Amino acid sequence: MRTHAAERASHPASTPAHGADTPWIVGRVTAPSARLRLICLPQAGGSAGSFAPWRLAPPDGIELATVELPGRGVRSAEPVPGTLEELADAVLDGISDEFDDLPYALFGHSFGALLGYELTGRAARRGLPAPRALLVSACRAPHAAVPKRISDRDDQGLLAWLEGFGGFPPGLREYPSYLSYALRTVRRDLALAEAYRSVGPVPVGCPLHVLGGAEDPLVGRAQLERWRACASGGFTLQLLPGGHDYLFADAPAVLGAVAAVLG
Repeated sequence: MRTHAAERASHPASTPAHGADTPWIVGRVTAPSARLRLICLPQAGGSAGSFAPWRLAPPDGIELATVELPGRGVRSAEPVPGTLEELADAVLDGISDEFDDLPYALFGHSFGALLGYELTGRAARRGLPAPRALLVSACRAPHAAVPKRISDRDDQGLLAWLEGFGGFPPGLREYPSYLSYALRTVRRDLALAEAYRSVGPVPVGCPLHVLGGAEDPLVGRAQLERWRACASGGFTLQLLPGGHDYLFADAPAVLGAVAAVLG
């Protein structure tokens, strides 16, 4: 659950194919003759900058469009909607133009996975183009109960939980004012995720691919398997080496797995 604090928002230069970066898409990386746009949704406390390691080695033919949510990164002064559902509505309003000129897929990590699931359903209900696939990573299924609440812990308790699985760089303790800001961002996103639970395993209308870390102490294979009930078409589940933040530890390997399921 690496936050934008870990990256301090470094956004490498990119050449947008869909116009300049927008408030919602920051750090777009294009590909020659792109065949697909991969819209990436960050973890709790994360920002578009969380995907900076992915920008160094994007898959061939795939454009990366990393989403900047309100309340963090370059949008840190903007208010965050009060529920995950309201946030999904706002995100869809902000990125729906991205669906027009290229086929697209959604990738969400942890908190971003729940957001991607909600976006997929909302796009269908609005009659918007469906994603070619929904990829969810290191997250409970939307209809599964929250194992335990974390957001109501004090700063020291929340920080200890984050550091327990490598979710925060230890050196961040040396910057107390920024640490306090980062913890507020994580806590707010966690509260949205903890309050969210779908009414049932409503299937998505596209292939569903589930990824996770083989050593993830937060979301194990059994929890990931529950996403199968949300699949109406193709379904895959793959565990990769690493813990909850496996996708940042070896970006080329993870992107290889992503490209393989996208075809």
